[in-house]
Amino acid sequence: MLSHLLLLIFSVTGSSVNFNRINLPKEHLPYYLYNFPEILTQCQSDPECAYSDSAKDVCWGYEYNCTWDKQYSIPHCPGDHRGWVKTKYDQQNTFYTQADFGYVKQQIREMKVLCEPLFRYDSSLECSEHMRFCRGRNIMMNFTSLLNRDEPLRYKMDVLGDGDVGGHCSLHKDKLLAEADHISPLQSWGPELRHFKQLDAPIQDSACDVTIEKPTFIMKIDAINMYHHFCDFLNLYASIHVNLTHWEAFSTDIHVLIWESYTYYSSFELAWQAFTDHPLWDLKTFRGKTVCFKNVVFPLLPRMIFGLYYNTPVIYGCENSGLFHAFSRHMLHRLGIEFHPRQNKKIRITLLSRDTKYRNILNEDALLEALQENEEYEVRRVVYNKHVDFKTQIGITHNTDVFIGMHGAGLTHLLFLPDWAVVFELYNCEDENCYFDLARLRGVKYITWEDSTKLIQEDEGTHPSGGAHAKFTNYSFDLTEFLRLVTEAVDHVKEHKKFQDLMKTINVHNEL
Repeated sequence: MLSHLLLLIFSVTGSSVNFNRINLPKEHLPYYLYNFPEILTQCQSDPECAYSDSAKDVCWGYEYNCTWDKQYSIPHCPGDHRGWVKTKYDQQNTFYTQADFGYVKQQIREMKVLCEPLFRYDSSLECSEHMRFCRGRNIMMNFTSLLNRDEPLRYKMDVLGDGDVGGHCSLHKDKLLAEADHISPLQSWGPELRHFKQLDAPIQDSACDVTIEKPTFIMKIDAINMYHHFCDFLNLYASIHVNLTHWEAFSTDIHVLIWESYTYYSSFELAWQAFTDHPLWDLKTFRGKTVCFKNVVFPLLPRMIFGLYYNTPVIYGCENSGLFHAFSRHMLHRLGIEFHPRQNKKIRITLLSRDTKYRNILNEDALLEALQENEEYEVRRVVYNKHVDFKTQIGITHNTDVFIGMHGAGLTHLLFLPDWAVVFELYNCEDENCYFDLARLRGVKYITWEDSTKLIQEDEGTHPSGGAHAKFTNYSFDLTEFLRLVTEAVDHVKEHKKFQDLMKTINVHNEL
């Protein structure tokens, strides 16, 4: 396909490869190298390449010639499939397509050329269905109209008007408008790219106030809290896989433009270090200017219909998405989060305490004291707030076996638990599927409070808009039932093969 040839988002910078720029977890290298056999050849003949011993016949799962037995992971579906799909394989395949690398594969196969280049370095634009993911080459964006906009811009669908975005290519206007059917701020790129126009002449630097040479990812983010913001990061990671057309696809030498005029601030800002080496841009950066992007990516969005992971319709009975597992490993690697060597065989239990008005544990001290009486447990209480560095937070979580907390965005930390871990949502506050599904996607065990007669709700709770609501009050918990559920979680950890393998590496004399 012509587009596949011309839409290489990352251009070749030389005949030899700087292997340090790949910067992937060692366990991911075989999957990466599968896509670039020419890089593997260089690696195997380069004595300075440390990756040659990792070359295996495996693949992520979205490649056209990747078979089920070679892909990064196979969904685990112990639950009953009857009533949902006809066979166990259909159940696995449905989960794979909904929430795993099969979703990436779907986006790749849906890609359509919407503006076709006329020569090698011409403009171009292609998108997956409903404009969930798009990428372009030599694209012009005119931000001069923003000089007349005084209101802050966030979740706006009129940042660009007719003709404010375009390129010199053969535009298939009807096809473009047909794909711009999900017109909502965080569902697709339809609100922006429906205004795409075919320019009369090839884009020249002289016609642009600013020309961006490096690849640029434009992000419409949902940074309300950790749960929503990490939906941004997960979709960005998935989008890099959709865009995997060159060996530098995972490079951090890229720019990120956040599609709003608010100056970005977040307690999770450090997470961007996994994706870019450069300061973040926003719409103020280019206010009043015409900008030409040599290579631009419009990634998957956080609130897509049937998207990842906010609106994922996870089929019953399945768990363990390879995409979510790979994302976790990628973030841990890029942020330099270490797994601390164990000096004993104690189960590491972390209780996430809240410093908010609601959903506090009224008898938290009593629960902790009871846990600390068990010599098999190593217990820690943490408060993850702005006073605790985010890398420190992830480091604590990654070194936890049982993670306990009330319903809230902090439970998103479960993404970074080890594979054998258990997340214990002490009480889900009548939001039953949120973290249950996220735990299923990540592939860690989930438990929650089972007997409502063994907890005490401080009051009925009052939602800010009126009416009783379980999320807007505090709770105390029956001690015996709490310890029973913790024991259930600990038993799962002890029985997990990866934990058992870890325990075999510990010198018993260290326990003295």
